[in-house]
Amino acid sequence: MPFPSRSPLSRSLLATTVLLSTVLLTTALPTAFGAVHAASAAPGCASSVPYVSGGGGYATYRIPAAVTTRRGTVLAFAEGRQAGAGDTGNIDVVLRRSTDGGCTWGPPRVVAAGNGDTRGNPAPVVDPRTGAVVLVTSYNGGGVTEAQIMRGEVAPRQGRRVFVQRSSDDGRHFTAPREITGAVKPRNWRWYATGPGHAVALTRGPHAGRLVVPADHSAAPPRGSPDTGREARYYGAHAIYSDDGGRTWHLGFVDDTYDGVDNANESALAQLPDGRLYLSARNQNGSSRGNRLDSYSRDGGETLDRPYAVQATLDDVPVVEGSVLQLPGRGAPLLFCAPSVPTARRAMALWRSTDGGRTFSRALTLSRRPAAYSDLVPVNPQTVGVLYETGASGPYERIEFRRLPVNGL
Repeated sequence: MPFPSRSPLSRSLLATTVLLSTVLLTTALPTAFGAVHAASAAPGCASSVPYVSGGGGYATYRIPAAVTTRRGTVLAFAEGRQAGAGDTGNIDVVLRRSTDGGCTWGPPRVVAAGNGDTRGNPAPVVDPRTGAVVLVTSYNGGGVTEAQIMRGEVAPRQGRRVFVQRSSDDGRHFTAPREITGAVKPRNWRWYATGPGHAVALTRGPHAGRLVVPADHSAAPPRGSPDTGREARYYGAHAIYSDDGGRTWHLGFVDDTYDGVDNANESALAQLPDGRLYLSARNQNGSSRGNRLDSYSRDGGETLDRPYAVQATLDDVPVVEGSVLQLPGRGAPLLFCAPSVPTARRAMALWRSTDGGRTFSRALTLSRRPAAYSDLVPVNPQTVGVLYETGASGPYERIEFRRLPVNGL
């Protein structure tokens, strides 16, 4: 579909990212876009910056998500926040495409326009049967907050809702958002967030071809409960899935312990070589000693093998979203990406696991600078990309794309 011409991002003449042909640990990054062109990748391209806050009519770009299409195009999604860095308000889902592995980026586009409301939490995935890009996003009215939604003070139409879109032309155009809230959100849930970060298409096992989207929610405290006013204890993770390329959707596993100890929140997932799903979640306001939780599913996301529990080998991670990616091949590691200072959003790093997520060890620190949300994406058999929030004085100044050689991980 044509993108809304009234969006500030669509009107702006933004520039292609200034390439960084420096070594991977370089921290002197550009602070603005350069001129738009379709240049080829520079030999040894290490890094680029598809989004710079303050450019293109948006005060802030946040919540990165990335996939590589069947044709090898890297799609970098984000939220374009018009009024500021806050999580609600007039927010669009935006996209830039790269046909050279993330070294240069095409013109920005609006995929889902907020039009005064909030559209975000992009969770893209490539349908393995057709090659179509399926994008699941979340919505709420632009004048309400997460706290109000969790307290049950918001009308359903202004509360959290879920939408799906589809692109059949390599991410150039997407269909209009189609609502699927009724299929995937129980009536007693209040908050709801897809991803953020890429979803997964299962490639082996009895559910091969299934699309699985990690998500989180909050439930209403039981009527008359003494916990009324302490809604944060009712956070939980869940998954939604589609077996027909994103046309119909179903609610999968639900983490509904709501005990305030392990509060699974923003989630990521990966399919392990044995076919199981590995699930990693932020521990939001939980009283347990640990900021990362994990679990497994052996039936394609329909149920959990065990309740979420603290992943003690990721104790260096603060309370923040994190990304996971299983590299292909026998003996290849499972990667996890997040900031690496327990008390601050700083020093984006990668961890690796060679035992299916039971334990992780630090593999690489990308930078010591402020950093927050991230998404891992396979660029090609030799390269992994990290799309992440970072900056010189704060973590939300830009979204960088870092290219890493697989053989170094």
